[in-house]
Amino acid sequence: WGSLCFFVIITHRLFTKREARQKTRRVRFGRRAIMATRAHVPEQVRGVPAVDGVKMQNKNGAVKNRRALGDIGNLVSVPVVQGGKPQPPINRPITRSFRAQLLANAQNERNPINVDNNKAPVLAPKKRQPLVPKNPEAPRANQKKNLVIKLNPKVETKKEEKQAESSPKNKKVTTYSSILSARSKAACGITNKPKILDIDESDKDNHLAAVEYVDDMYSYYKEVEKESQPKMYMHIQTDMNEKMRAILIDWLLEVHIKFELNLETFYLTVNIIDRFLSVKAVPKRELQLVGISALLIASKYEEIWPPQVNDLVYVTDNAYNNKQILVMEKTILGNLEWYLTVPTQYVFLVRFIKASISDPEMENMVHFLAELGMMHYDTLKFCPSMLAASAVYAARCSLNKSPAWTDTLKFHTGYSESEIMDCSKLLAFHHSRCGESRLRAVYKKYSKAEKGGVAMVSAAKSLLSADDLKKPVSA
Repeated sequence: WGSLCFFVIITHRLFTKREARQKTRRVRFGRRAIMATRAHVPEQVRGVPAVDGVKMQNKNGAVKNRRALGDIGNLVSVPVVQGGKPQPPINRPITRSFRAQLLANAQNERNPINVDNNKAPVLAPKKRQPLVPKNPEAPRANQKKNLVIKLNPKVETKKEEKQAESSPKNKKVTTYSSILSARSKAACGITNKPKILDIDESDKDNHLAAVEYVDDMYSYYKEVEKESQPKMYMHIQTDMNEKMRAILIDWLLEVHIKFELNLETFYLTVNIIDRFLSVKAVPKRELQLVGISALLIASKYEEIWPPQVNDLVYVTDNAYNNKQILVMEKTILGNLEWYLTVPTQYVFLVRFIKASISDPEMENMVHFLAELGMMHYDTLKFCPSMLAASAVYAARCSLNKSPAWTDTLKFHTGYSESEIMDCSKLLAFHHSRCGESRLRAVYKKYSKAEKGGVAMVSAAKSLLSADDLKKPVSA
């Protein structure tokens, strides 16, 4: 089988080569036959008479009489045909001297003069005239004075404006349909849309700001704030009163400042105390223990480095030991069911201050009024978001900001000016009395220069009535 296959392959190759040779021969023979049948046209040389006295013609039958291609500088203004006879071709190269000679001959033919034709023409160079410096100061005799009329551009613009106003094209025509559409827009409130600023525009590139979800987050905070809002509890507390609560909050603020804790910690501490006291009665001797244990819980939740238990025992002047603080901590967490993720006033203050477009003075005033309101028991009847909005409104009134309540604040807080008026008046009343009160922790904190001394700013008189000014100062 191997030898048979080899024989078949060799035979096939020989056969294919033979066919290829025959095909090549046929193609060559065909080409020769085609070339033989073509008519041979002799090439006509320029300057030589045509064969049989017949000139070659182009497609249109016109006689070929075009100039040779060359540089445009080498063209001589000599006609190609003279007397119906073509000129003999110029075969010598055109040099400078030969070109000058050709130009001279052409000029002599136009203006014939008695010149010896046997001599080569000589071109005389042009005489240069001496440059005479111009005297700009010397006036010419025949020079006319040009009168320049300066026009006031304001007068021209006024004339153009008057012409534009007087032209019928620019006159505004009030049609009946435009009047009806304007009235319908005003009735629907389209023309009186509130101007709401985009307060998150500067944080669009900040991924930590969560601009895409911030509106949904605060909508959720407003829904759940009532679940964590402390109830009025003084009717179940038999061994304490509002004054004792104010003293406790004032002392906790001093401890908070001493340990340099965050503001979130202080707001959460007060929230834990009020929520615990609203579900369980506490004797007078354990009230300070509840406060210091609540501060420990809030510090563990908010701070990176919370204070140690021994430090808290020290600030209580050893009134309690470590074990008592830890036991009270466990008791508070058990009664609150370990529910610590709550929206406090601070959560809303951050957002509302941003919506108010506040400066540092405005921001310090808002925090001052908010912390001042936390010391007083009568502010518990308002929810955290309303207290935060009222603090912003009262601060704007105290600093004479106009308008006191903007469309942007109304949109982001969800409260109108009338809804927060009662709470704002209560904060303004406490503001007017804080300088004469014996509980001065908040007043001292915001009287410092680093806080702008906003505590010394007088309260908003527009929020105070004559009866409020006559009331005696409480603790």
